[in-house]
Amino acid sequence: MKFTQTLMVALRSLRLNPLRSILTMLGMVIGVASVVTVLAIGSGAQSQVAKQIRAVGANVLMINPGAAKQAGVRLKAGTRLTLTERDVDAIMEQVPQVRVAAGSLSGSAQVVHENKNWNTTINGTTSNHFLVRDWHLAEGRYFNRTEEASAGKTAILGSEVAKQLFGTDEALGAQIRIMNVPFEVIGVLDAKGQNQDDVVFVPLSTAKLRFLGSASGVNRDAVAFIIVKAISDEAMAPAKSQIEALLRQRHHIQDGEEDDFIVTDPAAAMTAQRGATRTVALLLTCIACVSLLVGGISIMNIMIVSVTERTREIGIRRAVGARGGDIRRQFLAEALALCLAGGVIGVVTGITMSLTIARSAGWVTVIDPQAILLALGFSALTGVFFGFYPAHRASQLDPVEALKVE
Repeated sequence: MKFTQTLMVALRSLRLNPLRSILTMLGMVIGVASVVTVLAIGSGAQSQVAKQIRAVGANVLMINPGAAKQAGVRLKAGTRLTLTERDVDAIMEQVPQVRVAAGSLSGSAQVVHENKNWNTTINGTTSNHFLVRDWHLAEGRYFNRTEEASAGKTAILGSEVAKQLFGTDEALGAQIRIMNVPFEVIGVLDAKGQNQDDVVFVPLSTAKLRFLGSASGVNRDAVAFIIVKAISDEAMAPAKSQIEALLRQRHHIQDGEEDDFIVTDPAAAMTAQRGATRTVALLLTCIACVSLLVGGISIMNIMIVSVTERTREIGIRRAVGARGGDIRRQFLAEALALCLAGGVIGVVTGITMSLTIARSAGWVTVIDPQAILLALGFSALTGVFFGFYPAHRASQLDPVEALKVE
């Protein structure tokens, strides 16, 4: 019997028992949908972490002030503003593993342009900040040394701020007001993503003088944090150790005393998070694959029942000339058709579930075509694997004995 004839006979048999066919496919639908959904959510989570790593920049270390104590209670990190601009200069001059460093102060304020306004983050920093973060300009220029030294009233806009204040109009050279202080827009940054675009940069000296100086308390030289770019990925660990030793020396911290600063590697933490996300996604995928196995077992059981119910039909087919191989191929075709149909429905269901979860929970999902092909291929293999025994059992029936069955 030709393959097309075998397939037509198998499909006709499935149509004659629609309820049984639907119930047989149900386990496969659930399994494939689970695999597609889990892989989409896992891939989305990993892509988010990868974007965060790219947003931070390559080979970047973050230095934050330590935590103050109030009435014997340790407050959150950053409550002691112990870092200064002189620390930034010392790091660049005395740590050979460091390529560039920048100190910053940040706060939030309302930014106004004509009849439009937008509440955003104000970051006072130097041009080195953009070198550390690998942040490029869409148009314009960075701060020059004169503006940084003389508290120039110039600003560089993140792409989101430029969009909110100017829309499609030209932002370069326009005037904006920050806390009623006029600033000239000298640059607009490329989009970075991950909420990095909702920010306005001004010279560090301007931020201290005009509106963020109170954040540093009595120490007018203080900065809220320092970011450092190492010369290479291999230099990250020695740079971290050298910076810690230098700052302990500069801050007169004795042996055994706690640091008044914290040096962290954001990319390393995010990479660890990515690994944890991958592990959880793999675990959930394995659990989802169990659903496929359960679906395959249900197919095998129902196919065995089907062989028992159709013993007389098999006997008649054998009596009119069908060989054992024809019977085997027919039942294998039925199992394969059930699995592939369940796989297709499961893929559609999985994609729908992924998009629904992403929309309702605010997550990012990535529908990977390879994952879809993997789920379909696995469902087909499940059909062949679990359908072989019932098909083989049917092919071994003796036609004379089969025709005797009432």
